[in-house]
Amino acid sequence: MLSNLISKNNCIPYNPKLNERAKELRRNMTKAEKKIWFNLLRGLPYTFQRQKILDNYIVDFYCSKLQLVIEIDGDSHFSNDAIEYDKIRTTILEGYGLQVIRYTNREIDENFDFVCNEILGIVENVKPQTPFKKRGLRFIK
Repeated sequence: MLSNLISKNNCIPYNPKLNERAKELRRNMTKAEKKIWFNLLRGLPYTFQRQKILDNYIVDFYCSKLQLVIEIDGDSHFSNDAIEYDKIRTTILEGYGLQVIRYTNREIDENFDFVCNEILGIVENVKPQTPFKKRGLRFIK
């Protein structure tokens, strides 16, 4: 599965075929993504990227310094197939040493302060890191 992936500057490999889709997703953020981006993530002392390609996936938000992925799940994530797909995807991303946290659109809408406080707690308690390991290789970002 790595054959279609590119790794530049010893970063996590990515699938360049996803570039256009990632750009489209950045231009068309969901209401929940906009809320978390404009009211929290872009004001943090660490840089978060929106719709970042990692491996064969596009993650909603990614901070390389914290090795943190934040996913905002809409209704399409609740079918049995989608739940299984998200588990596999999370396992692969965690294989790069990333921490993956997930929130639903409903949590963003109804419990925004809780979500923000939880993310702030994670950001404050995660020590910035640069190395990660994947499949026996060591990459430095």
